[in-house]
Amino acid sequence: MTMFSGQDPRFGPRVARVSSPKVDGGFVRPEIAVTVDAAIFTSRDDERMLVLVERGNEPLLGTWALPGGFVEIDEDLPDAASRELREETGLQVPTGALTQLGAYGRPGRDPRMRVVSVVFWAYIADLADPVGGSDAARSQLISVGNALAPDFELAFDHSQIVGDAVEAANQGGWPVSKG
Repeated sequence: MTMFSGQDPRFGPRVARVSSPKVDGGFVRPEIAVTVDAAIFTSRDDERMLVLVERGNEPLLGTWALPGGFVEIDEDLPDAASRELREETGLQVPTGALTQLGAYGRPGRDPRMRVVSVVFWAYIADLADPVGGSDAARSQLISVGNALAPDFELAFDHSQIVGDAVEAANQGGWPVSKG
């Protein structure tokens, strides 16, 4: 049974939450959430760049992460990714420019609860500079090399996701979207 409270203090406004785990014929349905993340690439001076946000809220306050967040109850996944990009970075990336990379759902990847994230990626040639907003303290372009460096800390399992997105972009020949 989904309960709508208008705001769940763990996640902010507009997020549906499952009340306590339910027993259905002996099966316990756990609390679980679906999120989206976006790996958005561009180039500056012939260097591959990635859009990252600095988290403005716990968990992992101050840590760099891919832009993303919780899917609203009446929202399709690409629409959620586009909305989160707009809210956290000010970037207008149409859903048609986004390619689904995969789903990441390892238990424990998010300390708040069980979270499954569907990740999208895109290469946008003429991408504007991102500006932090919503729950992102700031947003900026980081070189892909720096983002993948062993001493660069990314939130959650975003290092793995960035590596997978770079591999997908390399296999795709870094396709260019007019965004």
